[in-house]
Amino acid sequence: MCAVTSHPSPPQTIVTLDLEGVLVPEIWIAVAERTGIEALSRTTRDEPDYDALMRGRLAILGEHGLTMSTIADVIGGLKPMVGACEFLDALRDRTQVVILSDTFEQFGAPLMRQLGMPTILCHRLVVADDRVVDYRLRMPDQKRHAVNAFKSLRYRVVSAGDSYNDAAMLGAADAGFWFHAPAAIVAEFPEFPATDTYDDLFEAIVGAL
Repeated sequence: MCAVTSHPSPPQTIVTLDLEGVLVPEIWIAVAERTGIEALSRTTRDEPDYDALMRGRLAILGEHGLTMSTIADVIGGLKPMVGACEFLDALRDRTQVVILSDTFEQFGAPLMRQLGMPTILCHRLVVADDRVVDYRLRMPDQKRHAVNAFKSLRYRVVSAGDSYNDAAMLGAADAGFWFHAPAAIVAEFPEFPATDTYDDLFEAIVGAL
């Protein structure tokens, strides 16, 4: 009887992407520009301690009496970055894509509709009487945990992000890439190749799948 030679099947793949700065503009920067409160322009590209960043934001919102309605109005005027929808569509023709973001459900929902409703895993704000009074993490270090969970399900994971809070996600993935990341972050984490255009990022991700 002839021996049958088995060939391993290629791995199933999934791509995880950050949201703000990768597919859509930075929401807090947009709020800062609308309100003139420059301190709100600080993001995870500047501050590696997410809790410190959010506590500072909550204090600023309270000090200035900014409401959830005001923030929602700003978000309602935002559009995906130029080329983002086409990039995402092309990527989803190749593999599954999940958005891993440290934004909030209240922020992400209208933007997901513009992006064709990709799956997003993120956090939740606590809102009372139209005031943002607190925030609840879905879980600490959720981006890294999500990547590890996908890998435990036998997926090959490729990730891309632009901020300090993406470094753990990129490190956990089988391959990780920076996209439009500040020079200081790229220099601090040189193990992740840097890309600056959607074409370059697409080619990098597809090549790593």
